[in-house]
Amino acid sequence: MSTTANHSCGRPPRYLAIIADGNGRWARAHGLPINHGHEAGAETLKARLRDAAELGIQELTVYSFSTENWSRPPDEVRGLINMLATRIATETPELHQQGVCMRFIGRRRAIPPTLLAQMRWAEQLTAGNRRLTLCVAFNYGARAEIIDAARHFHGTTEQEFRARLYAPDVHDPELIIRTGGERRLSNYLLWQAAYSELIFREEYWPDFTREALEESLRDYRTRQHIRGRVPHANLSHALETPPAPPLA
Repeated sequence: MSTTANHSCGRPPRYLAIIADGNGRWARAHGLPINHGHEAGAETLKARLRDAAELGIQELTVYSFSTENWSRPPDEVRGLINMLATRIATETPELHQQGVCMRFIGRRRAIPPTLLAQMRWAEQLTAGNRRLTLCVAFNYGARAEIIDAARHFHGTTEQEFRARLYAPDVHDPELIIRTGGERRLSNYLLWQAAYSELIFREEYWPDFTREALEESLRDYRTRQHIRGRVPHANLSHALETPPAPPLA
C-alpha cells in the first residue's frame, strides 16, 4: 500500500489524525472530576468518528494515551485504562457492524494484560472491515516508535525503515487537528507527520463539534499541498525568471 498521497488543492483529506486535547481543562471549567472530562471526550470521539465516515475520511488516528501519561495522578491513569477497557468491550460490536476496522499503536509491553487482550480481540474482530480504519494511539510516543523501529532496522531506505513502525500500512495523515489551544505535536506521529497540514483549534476536545470538523476540512481544501514542488500555477513564471546575478 502506498503511504504517500498525491495531494491536489481542493480535495478533502482522506487520512486524518487528531490530538484530542483539553479533556481535563474542560472538566475543571465545568467543576467536574477530571475523569468526567475523559468520558465526555470519549463521547465526542464516538460522534466525530461517525461524522468522519460520512465525510469521506478513510483513516482516523487519535492520540488516546501517551507514553508520558503514566506520570499523571494514579486515579486518573486508572480511570483512563478502565474507560478504554469498558468502551472496547461495549462499542466494538457496534463499530464492527458499521464497517470500522480498529487498530491500536504504541508500546504494548506496559499495558495491563486484560486490556491488551481486549485490544487484540477488537483488532481481530474488525480486521476485515473497510469503511474506515480507526487507529487508537495508546501508550504511544513518536520517539519511542522511532527508537523501537531503529532497534530492528538493518536496511538503507525510508521504506525499509517504515516497515518497522507500529502500523506501516497506515497512511501518513494528510491533516492533523489539535484542539485545546496548544500549538505543538507533543511527540505524536513525528515520522508520519513530515508533510501533514496542521490545524490548531481553541475549543477543548469535548466541545469539538461536527461543524468544527467540517470547518477544519474546508480549511485543508484551501491549501496547496506541494511537498517542496513549485506550484503548478507558478511553474511557468518560475522557469521564465532569469537567475540572480552572482554575489560579488
